[in-house]
Amino acid sequence: MSFIDKAKNAAEDAIGKAKEVVGDATDNKDLEAEGKKDQGSAGVKKVGENIKDTFK
Repeated sequence: MSFIDKAKNAAEDAIGKAKEVVGDATDNKDLEAEGKKDQGSAGVKKVGENIKDTFK
């Protein structure tokens, strides 16, 4: 996986963490859930990256 893809996934994870924190601080459960979803999606992509890198 390219450096750009890895950077996009890291950004998605960071944005997800920020959404979760803001959602928690403002008692916005929808935003908090969206942040957790974004983090989960980024985590799955990272696992995929690691598997691809292992078999290169």
